[in-house]
Amino acid sequence: MTTLPNQRHLFDIPDDIAYFNTATMGPLTKASVEAGQNGLARKLHPWTIPDTEFFADTERLRPLLAELIGADTDGIAFSPSASYALATAARNLPLSKGQEILLLEDQFPSNVYTWRELAKHTGASIRTIGAQDGETLSDALLAAIGPETGLVACAHVRWTDGALLDLTAIGKRCREVGAALVLDLTQSCGALPFDVKDVQPDFVAVTAYKWLLAPYATGFLYVAPQHRNGVPLEQNWITRQGSSNFARLIDYTDHYGPGAQRFDMGERSNFALLPAFESAVRTVLDWGVSNINETLSARNAALADQLASLGLHCLPQAERGGHYLCPLLPENAPDDLTARLKEANIFISRRGDRLRITPHLFTTDSDIERFIAELAHHLAA
Repeated sequence: MTTLPNQRHLFDIPDDIAYFNTATMGPLTKASVEAGQNGLARKLHPWTIPDTEFFADTERLRPLLAELIGADTDGIAFSPSASYALATAARNLPLSKGQEILLLEDQFPSNVYTWRELAKHTGASIRTIGAQDGETLSDALLAAIGPETGLVACAHVRWTDGALLDLTAIGKRCREVGAALVLDLTQSCGALPFDVKDVQPDFVAVTAYKWLLAPYATGFLYVAPQHRNGVPLEQNWITRQGSSNFARLIDYTDHYGPGAQRFDMGERSNFALLPAFESAVRTVLDWGVSNINETLSARNAALADQLASLGLHCLPQAERGGHYLCPLLPENAPDDLTARLKEANIFISRRGDRLRITPHLFTTDSDIERFIAELAHHLAA
């Protein structure tokens, strides 16, 4: 692994902007914006777009997405959101009355509402898992998985505090009891190494506009081999066998393209978003996810020490994602703290009683110095 130098030159972030909010929305690189603009410009002259262009972008991008998570290309489907990908998973995971769906306390809403709906239709019950004093979130979830568990749905890091889940151990335990495992890697893919071969999940949902630094409404779904003959949410034309022959689309077929393509969203051939998405993924792969993780972990460990000097304590480094800092705020913290920081061009988010601090490779030492100084000022006021 390699510690990466600062990459701010690739972004259009003015010197007076300190952006610590990747977990809400990652900025596009200048190269991604240019790729998207060039892609969109193709529709200025639609008569110049050959039929093959409906397939070229996805054919280039699908193997890159597989590489991100150590998957095979046939396992990747395109989705516009985590909720779409999770709904696809729910449609293909039969549960029965008496089985439990295990969720994490404070889990992201899209990864809760989907399972509430599934429980309602199957008679399964939902059990929410939280960590007790002295217990990690991973330990709590592992202890809860048992013979009644039909499904575990969780993230790699929890969005509110950065708590890290041991997905390899969780995957192993799910297989021991015959439970399905569905993961939402929106808050980790691109910043935290992950390999489907180690974890063996049933489905993996990823929204790309955060840590993959891609456009909004881009993302993907990984489908394990045993589910690739399942039922998609949509019945669209482009996922069918022979769809590249536009002249014969009226030769209707019940047969789908290979692998997980049947689960692709409709209108997947987005001429603006896909080139920008591809550019973003290539940048992340060029950096290397392990190198990103190594770099952000080291920088955030130093930042956590500075926060601790102000009385703001994060989860221990071994219990959180290295790219995530979410210190508890003191009771005297102003309710409008993030608004005050914004006035100083410091952008950060608050989730419950925690401040969520998520810098990236574009964050400079000067950004951190200014942030710590402003934070100390407002907490002391």
